[in-house]
Amino acid sequence: MGRYTGPQCRMCRAEETKLFLKGERCKTDKCPITKRRGKPGRNLRARSKKLSDYGIQLREKQKVKRMYGMMEKQFRLFFTKAATQKGITGETLVTMLERRLDNMVYRMHFASSRKQGRQLVCHGHVRVNGRRVTVPSFLVREGDEIELQEKSKKLTAIKDSLKEYSRSGVVPWLEVDPDKVWGKVVAIPRRADITDLAEVQEQLIVELYSK
Repeated sequence: MGRYTGPQCRMCRAEETKLFLKGERCKTDKCPITKRRGKPGRNLRARSKKLSDYGIQLREKQKVKRMYGMMEKQFRLFFTKAATQKGITGETLVTMLERRLDNMVYRMHFASSRKQGRQLVCHGHVRVNGRRVTVPSFLVREGDEIELQEKSKKLTAIKDSLKEYSRSGVVPWLEVDPDKVWGKVVAIPRRADITDLAEVQEQLIVELYSK
């Protein structure tokens, strides 16, 4: 499967918002969004051109897709699954994205970014209910327990990431024990519970894929 290997900050500049792709750096003055750097590209007129309705829908999809570190084919598969389930498709899609294992590792502060969370999962550092899982897109369920391998708990990167837990705590639908590097999915979040995605308009993604 292909993956993006270019500058992470370039994607934030393209979407003109923080996607929190580089962990702690995104919260410092080094962030290009904080510096108010413009969109990437040499043609200023093209960068400032008013978007069509399709362009607005496309940018919203790209923003969410990049935020969760997914390629187009995988993101579309998630949308297709969400469309077959009961409820509002857009809200179901966001909830499914939140249930991804790499995102849960990030939410529990075992990783400083979703990309780092994906690496931990792929490299076999993460266990779900006592079993090692190496698939980042694995969907967790209510009651699932997530922890790192014993030898992985000593990694400096993990310890540094857990410092964020003492500063900001953890989202309400998760329970975390930073000393044991252990967490539990207390509940599946509702769309309204995911406050850091408040500006995301998932209905635009539904409209884009429904054409």
